[in-house]
Amino acid sequence: MVLTQSAEEAVRQLKETLRIAGHHQQALYLLSWDNRTGAPKKGVQLRAEAIGTLSEEVFRMMTSEQMGEWLDTLAEPDVFASLDPVTQATVRYVRRNYERNRRLDPAQHREFVTLVAEAESVWEGAKHAADFARLRPYLERIVEFQKTFAQAWGYADHPYDALLDKYEPGLTVAQLDPLFEHLKTETTALLRAIVGTGRRSEWPQGRRFDAAKQREVCLHLLKSIGYDLEMGRLDETEHPFQISINRYDVRVTTRYVEEDLLSALFGTIHEGGHALYEQGISPDLINTPLCEGASMGIHESQSRFWENIIGRSRAFWEHHYPVLLQVFPTQLADVSLDVFHRAINEVQPSLIRIEADEVTYNLHIILRYELEKALLTGDLKVADLPAAWNEKMRELLGIVPRHDGEGVLQDVHWSGGDFGYFPSYALGNLYAAQFLEAMERVVPDWEDQLRRGQVDGILGWQREHIHRYGRMLEPAEIVVRATGRPLEAEPWLRYLKRKYGALYGV
Repeated sequence: MVLTQSAEEAVRQLKETLRIAGHHQQALYLLSWDNRTGAPKKGVQLRAEAIGTLSEEVFRMMTSEQMGEWLDTLAEPDVFASLDPVTQATVRYVRRNYERNRRLDPAQHREFVTLVAEAESVWEGAKHAADFARLRPYLERIVEFQKTFAQAWGYADHPYDALLDKYEPGLTVAQLDPLFEHLKTETTALLRAIVGTGRRSEWPQGRRFDAAKQREVCLHLLKSIGYDLEMGRLDETEHPFQISINRYDVRVTTRYVEEDLLSALFGTIHEGGHALYEQGISPDLINTPLCEGASMGIHESQSRFWENIIGRSRAFWEHHYPVLLQVFPTQLADVSLDVFHRAINEVQPSLIRIEADEVTYNLHIILRYELEKALLTGDLKVADLPAAWNEKMRELLGIVPRHDGEGVLQDVHWSGGDFGYFPSYALGNLYAAQFLEAMERVVPDWEDQLRRGQVDGILGWQREHIHRYGRMLEPAEIVVRATGRPLEAEPWLRYLKRKYGALYGV
């Protein structure tokens, strides 16, 4: 069928509006990046207002009556069938978000965006001071917004489902609860066995690693995994993150701790994994909302894959450890590759999520998931969050924070309004292990490639089966196409038991 004149006009208007909205969004991403990488503190309020204004404008464009009319025209079965695949996927995605966001009040949306832009800056000061009271009033308002949004978006069984759907379309509490219970049971059993061996890392303590030299190594590692610095950059921030201004401007940040070399190394590789995904999306999707990752779970699968499966493998460091020795010859003179490899894979309950080992990491996510659900249902008040956090840490990991800076205040996500996001991290681990098993069937010599400093086979598989699609496909479709099966927990559990069984003899 040839498109009618009205349908052609709807396509043209839709694409032009998306292009303009995308330009506004680029400005918002730049403001967000600037806000988190050293923008002047006294400018927080006015920056937050500017972010609110631009966000409201994008919101209005994407929820206008005209937008609804164009989408209705293009969703007509005969018309839709005549659209090219990219336009079809664009209409599906934009229509889904249109129907979701039309249920929100534009003024209320602006108020929320302004609030979280300010709250993120407040969080940084609160974390440093270990003072939850500073953030509490902001967080109370943010939680109330989440409850309002959940009611507006609607859900079948649990209000948290409405928030999950924003980050992992179709995922529900009914699916997550048994999955997380299974992970909790299997993980704690493996953790007990590992801790029971009594083996501890021989990594030397009290040595200082210059931040400027750490940056040198981090840049080397980013380039070695395939990150294109001609369309990216590395900056320093309190909480590492990756942000895509556009398809050819994909930035990463890290955090240097001079007493802890490993924090920056693996934080950088993690964010680099996110960036590889964004840099690998097909250019055909530029100027569409499809030019982003399929979901946060799929996104986290890429960052966790590169940080842990690749970055913590012995094969990777057989090639790169000599570089580390060259940059830090004095500090590492008596540290063998074996000692280093055991240190970067040490399993020990710890307080900080982003520095947690692979075995305990999902327990950190389960903790946040359970607290978020309780906040949303009203079973937990924000004022009681620090005490609830500490009790969950004791229950799941057997340790308790000394203060809120290393406890409830450690993550930026809640101050940014990202409720429903944390489960994506655990899903990312599961996706990553399932992708690994599929990749190994095609690239069986991937570890030998790493020993030679090569990643083309690994990255090429990801580009072909994951990256290029952007949001063209739903997460479940990507997983089935790439691995032949829907998402399962067993590949992840097999990976953990194989790797840490060998390392710890359990």
